[in-house]
Amino acid sequence: MSMADFNAQVITEFRENAGRVGGMFEGSPLILLHHIGARSGEARIAPLVYLPDRGRYVVVASNNGAPENPAWYHNLKAHPDTTLEVGEETVPVIAQEASGDERERLFSAQVAAQPQFGGYQEKTERTLPVMVLTPKAES
Repeated sequence: MSMADFNAQVITEFRENAGRVGGMFEGSPLILLHHIGARSGEARIAPLVYLPDRGRYVVVASNNGAPENPAWYHNLKAHPDTTLEVGEETVPVIAQEASGDERERLFSAQVAAQPQFGGYQEKTERTLPVMVLTPKAES
């Protein structure tokens, strides 16, 4: 099964079950991150495990420990103004990369909640980027 087919199945299951998904994501907090292709300009959706932090949504650009960052990371850097789906809600957010002590705190908290992220970091030379998705203030 291709990654696109896998993601499509997860997205369908997420939307049919108010954000709950089985399989490898069973019991994990999951969001659907909407992002715009940095080069293509195409709208895309990535199902991602997230860490709740002070009303924000934290995602790690692990790419399962691959040597390169996932496409959605580059897309958020190019187009940080986006939305995510959590449960049955769609939330407008601004994406920003965490750095320094905040990145370390958030990454450690993610590893404590989901130990596989520590394994992803061990598999690669790159430092896994940590992206913070902050809900926009309602106007």
